[in-house]
Amino acid sequence: MDSISALLAFVRTAEAGSIVGAARVLGLTASAVGKRIARLEQDLGTRLFHRTTRRLHLTDEGELLLQRCRRALDELSEAQADLAHRQHAPRGVLRIGLPTIGYRFLVPVLPGFQQRYPQVQLELDFNDRLVDVVNEGLDAVIRSGELADSSLMARQLGTFRFMVCASPQYLQACGMPQQQADLQRLAAVRFRFPSSGKLQPWSLPGHHGDAAADMATSMTCNNMEAMLSATIGGMGAGWMPDFLAADALADGRLQDVLPALPHQQGQFSLLWPGNRQPSARLRVFIDYMVEHLFDAR
Repeated sequence: MDSISALLAFVRTAEAGSIVGAARVLGLTASAVGKRIARLEQDLGTRLFHRTTRRLHLTDEGELLLQRCRRALDELSEAQADLAHRQHAPRGVLRIGLPTIGYRFLVPVLPGFQQRYPQVQLELDFNDRLVDVVNEGLDAVIRSGELADSSLMARQLGTFRFMVCASPQYLQACGMPQQQADLQRLAAVRFRFPSSGKLQPWSLPGHHGDAAADMATSMTCNNMEAMLSATIGGMGAGWMPDFLAADALADGRLQDVLPALPHQQGQFSLLWPGNRQPSARLRVFIDYMVEHLFDAR
């Protein structure tokens, strides 16, 4: 390591333009830095600096060595960082709570996370009720909508939009709506929030309150997958997030009703207790999800 310390002293001296400046950066005495440079010059058999009373200037040999040393020291620094990362790689069990429908957007990105952080073991709790992060032993939760709990820290994961969908067969039988008022001739497949028991309103532009209140209701359920299946099956029109309808829209089992209509936006956020420092495994999970979860949207 003596040769490395001598090269480091040389590089810092060249950057600072003086031995005193290099000593300040390295936390050494000027005498120690000067001895290292003198020893390096002796070992190499060449002068590396032109010395004046005020400043040092590199010789041609010094310029050449500086370029090589910087590359070598950068590679050494990267190698040390890689080793430190391996020794302190995130590990352990990470418990995440999220709504049942969350598997639609979360599970597809998990293989990439597991490949990058193989020592993190995920435990996913899919539940549509409003869980207590601390009392239920969770590290974090994924939620949509308004964030009312000010005791939790939060990062936004991504946005989605709600849309009215129905099967092509149902629309052929009932007629494709040409404007918002035409929705009244369709039946609605409604979603009821498990936590509150309230019906999810259809928040359409220009309509105050619940647009589905003017429609007949064919079915009400507290599971979005069931609502999706009923809508595909032709029981009526459903109000659902675009990521839920995506596959059925792509293969023609569903159609977007009134596609030109502006859609209500929603968002998912990841929340964790604000009174504790996030673990390394939670920090990398948060960063990975923010980067990848809705990157294709």
